[in-house]
Amino acid sequence: MRDELSAIEAVAPDFVEIIKKRYQVLQHIDWAAPVGRRTLALQLQMSERVIRTETDFLKAQGLLNSSKSGMVLTVKGSETLEQLRQVMDQFLGLRQTERELSRVLGIEHCLIVSGNSDEQPKVLTEMGKFVNSTLQLLLPQGQSVVAVMGGTTMAKAAQELPTDLSKERNLIFVPARGGIGESVDIQANAVCAEMAKRTGGKHRALYVPEQVSEKTYAPLLEEPSVQEVLQLIERSRGVLHSIGEAVTMAERRDMSADTIAMLKERRAVGEAFGYFFNEHGEVVYKIPRIGLQIRDLLKIPCVLAVAGGQSKAMAIKAYMHLAPKQTWLITDEGAANMILQGATL
Repeated sequence: MRDELSAIEAVAPDFVEIIKKRYQVLQHIDWAAPVGRRTLALQLQMSERVIRTETDFLKAQGLLNSSKSGMVLTVKGSETLEQLRQVMDQFLGLRQTERELSRVLGIEHCLIVSGNSDEQPKVLTEMGKFVNSTLQLLLPQGQSVVAVMGGTTMAKAAQELPTDLSKERNLIFVPARGGIGESVDIQANAVCAEMAKRTGGKHRALYVPEQVSEKTYAPLLEEPSVQEVLQLIERSRGVLHSIGEAVTMAERRDMSADTIAMLKERRAVGEAFGYFFNEHGEVVYKIPRIGLQIRDLLKIPCVLAVAGGQSKAMAIKAYMHLAPKQTWLITDEGAANMILQGATL
């Protein structure tokens, strides 16, 4: 496919530019709908005259509708956008960027979604679709236990998993770590339940606190319900997790002011699996939680890290010092471009 696209671009570069422009107009309308021409012009850094010309054409093709509240895609427009996504990733150079990002981060694979999820929340939906396609590729037939972390990104990814994922697979989703303490809808237990519901799989809950003292830790490990889930976690063939900004995650978990001050003093930039780390991937603080540890990822064949947005670029880059080489990163242009820009400075 890449060779064919290069040939088209060589003989008709103007044709390619037109397609790119109209694709990006459709994409941004999908992200921001309903959206006006002025806002769209600012987002795409195009003149309002150009936007008017392109949107008038797309409207005449039945791909969008406009009203006083703004422009939205029609059903035909949404279907056309979906059909264009893969080929346009080639035109926009995302595949080459993915290879470069993998090299810079030192992991096997990176998948990049167009856009910046900090500014366009619908980008998270596309990242969720990439989670599905990657699991389809990596998970074998038969039974697979998939350990899942909580968080906003994981909750969104759960909504994009279809029943097809369970075709010839017996999927069991389990929380990767104990994590009661966050908002109920983004706790790992809730995310696992949603993934099981969407795919027709099964799930197990792990009802243990976010943080436990050493005195509490030992007896909890002896609980039969906890033992059952921990044994399933040990058999995991896949792990799904996100990567957070250190201070944001600490505040979301209502950690003490002293702990947050300590994280700032130690220059923590990211968090994953309860580990807080600096830009060099050095762990500066660890929450003593029950469940999967970062070192356990080395023996798990399918590890998906899902995180995007310019705001998470530093956290993503820092975490990759700790990540196993078989990690697949699913991210967006906002984070990818920021990481690569920093790598070339």
